[in-house]
Amino acid sequence: MKTPETFAAVLRGINVGGRNRLPMQELAALFGALGHEDVVTYIQSGNVVFRGEGRPAEIARRIETGIADRFGLEDVTVILRNGRELGSIAVSSPFPVTDPTQLHVVFLDRRPAADAVSALDPGRSPGDEFRIEGSEIYLRLPSGAGRTKLTLDWFERGLGVAGTSRNWNTLLRLVELTAARADR
Repeated sequence: MKTPETFAAVLRGINVGGRNRLPMQELAALFGALGHEDVVTYIQSGNVVFRGEGRPAEIARRIETGIADRFGLEDVTVILRNGRELGSIAVSSPFPVTDPTQLHVVFLDRRPAADAVSALDPGRSPGDEFRIEGSEIYLRLPSGAGRTKLTLDWFERGLGVAGTSRNWNTLLRLVELTAARADR
């Protein structure tokens, strides 16, 4: 029998701006009902760490379908990363981690096309920086996420992908939570 893998699911489109409200306890119960083990949520923005079996794309689709069926939320995107991938993201920042409050990562549902990446304007938001590495966008936002023009909507439209953003401290906490479950 295959050993379950530890994943973090980052959900796009729940508990943001008062729309698509989804209590984390109910979300965790859904993950359990779908056969996942050792489920824990982290803060109210749709972060779920769990152990499960299967291909990540299939797991994500089942979770999205479960959310639509149980809660009536049709536009929630589930993006998965395993513990190894999260650890790699955390140590691969192209920006110095001297002030983690300035750093964010956008998890993309797939690797964007190279021509779409090269078409993005690196000077769109003076003072802010981004780097796209694989299926992640690293952001350095010295003036804060609320002031940048490097918005999730801009990246999604320009790259033709779906994504969801997390601050650096949330990323580090997800790394810790997946590592703790991987050792069980």
